[in-house]
Amino acid sequence: MTVVDDRVLTQEIFEDLARHAMRAEEALRLEFVNGKLGVKAVPDGDHGRIIVWLTQICMQSDPRNWLFGEQGLHIETYRKGNARPDGALARLDNFAGQGEWADPDAVLMVVEVTSYDDDTDRRDRVEKPRAYAETGIPVYLLIDRETCEVKVHSQPDGVRYETVVTVPFGKNVRLPDPVGIELDTEPLKNWVR
Repeated sequence: MTVVDDRVLTQEIFEDLARHAMRAEEALRLEFVNGKLGVKAVPDGDHGRIIVWLTQICMQSDPRNWLFGEQGLHIETYRKGNARPDGALARLDNFAGQGEWADPDAVLMVVEVTSYDDDTDRRDRVEKPRAYAETGIPVYLLIDRETCEVKVHSQPDGVRYETVVTVPFGKNVRLPDPVGIELDTEPLKNWVR
């Protein structure tokens, strides 16, 4: 992880760097969260299977919505950051015409599935909940494969999520409105190390 002062790394420089990283022989997934340049691990097969599972549930719940994988979002107060969540739940046409880094205002939920890397704790459990809450995204779903837990963050107050519900894999958890889905987490037990 490289830390770069946001006075040196501007939004425009970051977006240009991210475009070049995606064209590299081994694609890197860059983010700019809380003034720090970050590199996300490339997802493994179980990670991808979790996103497919959740996409099916979201689509069955409301076919007007889609869980967009890897959609870049402008995040944080005054949009000084960029994140590429594992999933962003929004209406089917929400991101049409917006380009790589979209406005998050109509996003109903963001999803992160932890990777098995050294940066997961800081990135997915600390920085992203704060950044997504600052942005006002109603629900942040963290599927934590290390702890075998699901954390549902809701009621953003502009600084943090006021409500966090944690359940172990195997229990049901409600994804609050505007998502409004009862999630049976039993299948997640199949996709951890």
